[in-house]
Amino acid sequence: MREYLTIGILGLGTVGAGIPLILEENKKKMETILGMPIKIKKVFVRNIEAKQNLAQIYGIELTTSLEEIVNDESIDVVVEVMGGTTFAKEAIEQALRNKKHVVTANKDLIAQYGEELVLLAKENQVYLYYEAAVAGGIPILRTLATSLASDDITGLYGIINGTTNFMLSQMAEQELSYEKALGKAQKLGFAESDPTNDVEGIDAAYKMIILTKFALGMSLSLEDISIQGISDVTLEEIKLADKLGYKIKLLGALKRDEVGVDVEVCPIGVSNNHPLSTVENEMNAIFVESTGIGESMFYGPGAGAKPTATSVVSDLVTIGKNLKNQAKVSQFNELSVEKKLVDKSQVVSKRMLFLQSKSEESQLKSIQLFFEKEGIEIRKVTGQVENSTTIYSIITDEMTDFSIKNCQDKISEELSINVLSHYKVL
Repeated sequence: MREYLTIGILGLGTVGAGIPLILEENKKKMETILGMPIKIKKVFVRNIEAKQNLAQIYGIELTTSLEEIVNDESIDVVVEVMGGTTFAKEAIEQALRNKKHVVTANKDLIAQYGEELVLLAKENQVYLYYEAAVAGGIPILRTLATSLASDDITGLYGIINGTTNFMLSQMAEQELSYEKALGKAQKLGFAESDPTNDVEGIDAAYKMIILTKFALGMSLSLEDISIQGISDVTLEEIKLADKLGYKIKLLGALKRDEVGVDVEVCPIGVSNNHPLSTVENEMNAIFVESTGIGESMFYGPGAGAKPTATSVVSDLVTIGKNLKNQAKVSQFNELSVEKKLVDKSQVVSKRMLFLQSKSEESQLKSIQLFFEKEGIEIRKVTGQVENSTTIYSIITDEMTDFSIKNCQDKISEELSINVLSHYKVL
């Protein structure tokens, strides 16, 4: 019988520092579950002096040598929480080849190189787990792989980027401009100094690659996903959406039908009647549609030291239990099916449009007749006069992107009304 589950950690930043804290706080519970403690043997850092105080608090031995961890035969599991894709990938590959189980929180790495890393783990009969890679404190990947394995998932919508959700929440609640909301997020540590990956939807797209693999078994790349960020969302649009009963959220959206799957990341108008509309600030949520359960939502913090470290440690506990029970090694997600993408030009969605007329005189009747002629039902419409112009806010029935473009051109030509912007709605 094992005396310890011995781990080596790569990185002692925000998440790395949370791991010894979680292990200490929940020590008795985990020992009861595993029948043994989890012991940190060594932690790889680039600068020992900078991390010495933290190491002394938990009695951790630091090293600047990766080999001291990946080649140490006494270490059972290597935990990678450094981030990045180059050095981290090399380190994980070395660990897997040395027959070490691996836990990582690295979404960029898993989204880009997950397939080959999983194959390497299989070849070496070791575990590769990464629950913390998506929505930090929400155990969504294990839920998809186990609890929802018997269900047929037809849709998945996620608020999976805390930075953008915080910004959009602050724009709505505090009436901040995009620039001021970004500045506040950066000041509070919710946004990086270079926020591009977050605000342009790339971070969320990486997470959707992983979620799609777990939900449907399909392996996607960034090129398969339509990506639009929030940098063009204005305070005025958020106010107009609110009057219609909607909140603008950056969503990762997966829709599946008998033909295939469509995955996108973009700002979407979420009805105040939908559970996702209640998710504010840095919180995350994943809403799942399936034929068995119907609708379910998973909510929690998407980042932070303790939430993310808790997910990392949950992977360690799962590996420890499997080793204790001498279970046959299986991978985190065994579902794999052929990739089938739908033609994006045929994808339909309800829309929210903001139109501008240079006349204060009401053109509601003309607008309604225009959409009726185009065969598009208007579900809701409001108008308000602003600075000698009238802004019309409209919710339509389902339309394709082509239909939107066609209407945009025609309404400008026939009614001298400009389409300021438009969003899909949920």
